[in-house]
Amino acid sequence: MINLILIDKDSNRRTETANKIRNHGIEVHDSSDMSSESLTQFDCLVIVDEVIRGNWAGIGQQLPVIVLAAEPTIKESVSMLQAGAMDYLALPTETGDLLASIERATAYPKKSNTFALDQVEMVGSSEVMKTLRRRISKVGPTDSSVLILGQSGTGKELVAQGLHASSDRAHAPMITLNCATVPQNLIEAELFGAEAYGDNKAGNRGLVEAADGGTLFLDEISELPPSAQARLIQVAKGENRKVGGANSTPVNVRIIAASHRDLQALTESGAFRSDLFYRLNVVSFNLSSLRNRHQDILEIGEYLLSESCRKLDKPLLKIGDEARKAMLEYHWPGNVRELGNAIERAVILADEGSVITKSLLAIEPDESLQSTDPATVDPAQTSLEDYFVRFVQDNEVSLTETELAEKLGISRKSLWERRQRLNIPRKKTRNRGLRGATGSSN
Repeated sequence: MINLILIDKDSNRRTETANKIRNHGIEVHDSSDMSSESLTQFDCLVIVDEVIRGNWAGIGQQLPVIVLAAEPTIKESVSMLQAGAMDYLALPTETGDLLASIERATAYPKKSNTFALDQVEMVGSSEVMKTLRRRISKVGPTDSSVLILGQSGTGKELVAQGLHASSDRAHAPMITLNCATVPQNLIEAELFGAEAYGDNKAGNRGLVEAADGGTLFLDEISELPPSAQARLIQVAKGENRKVGGANSTPVNVRIIAASHRDLQALTESGAFRSDLFYRLNVVSFNLSSLRNRHQDILEIGEYLLSESCRKLDKPLLKIGDEARKAMLEYHWPGNVRELGNAIERAVILADEGSVITKSLLAIEPDESLQSTDPATVDPAQTSLEDYFVRFVQDNEVSLTETELAEKLGISRKSLWERRQRLNIPRKKTRNRGLRGATGSSN
């Protein structure tokens, strides 16, 4: 069980936050200050709002720190990460996002933000996974830029971690940024830093400088705006120029980029800079979807089951025969992430001493999904974004938003955000209203 301390001067907010995460295998000790506890006895520290301006940086060298900010800013985000915070989230924070952040923060040893290759879990004995591990061990020790392509939930960040851990840069940090989560007008300052000007009298370092000597992992690189793409080319050449700056400074950063979209097609259409694409695409990894790693499904499921039982402080459960058969027959459009969600949900709902059943997994295939069966989609002809649009449009009448998100292996918040970005308005139907009224999983 994770032993966490939550520090917030606002007692009502502190209690509300603690209650949200206590039911997920986390022991929460809440406090209004940092002096009342011996902090090193905990696995993770979550600090909120006013407290983030306190003197906590030294603690960040001893245990992972997650910052929650009521009024987040890019400048503060960068300074918190540079001071040693493992993550910086805006309030109000969705429970799933906070839990994911806690899980990432506690996945690695204390007193270090680096990790060894043997700490990167790559489960699977299929030939696909064996080949992937061999390629990582060959490519990792080089300084070459790497492009990782694959559907959502296939483990792109895990591959990036493996590449970093097997490199000579493993002693230095791997800085991660999801380019789709930062507003386009702020992303350049966050990545490349900003010179002192106007109200920003002190200026700020960017994530490129924070990654100097280590690895910069840019997820969803396709969402990087053109002006930032141009600056990133200079970083790939070993130079960084801050926003508002006249001069460049040398940097030593290895760039690993990832995307669920077809960057080659985006480059050919002019939506992505060709010079950056060729800079990044020195070595590429195309990750297979879980349905194409049929041999690994049960093995990964068993691993995720043991991890969920450990996290939720439950005795180790077993997967029943019918559930195992269902796992093999299901298409897993959300890949490993969806499998992990299904396993964790089953562990939460299972009675003590029972087995994981088919009904607990809640992955019964039905005819309404066959029109967008992932196995029938040719990835060479259909982008993952097109697949997302088709899947939502074909199934939103028969499935609730919660069910859609679960099938896709994403949160409801992510589903809403993608609807907005891809202009897929939610249909209002009498059917959905009746389902919600009768106790649907919404």
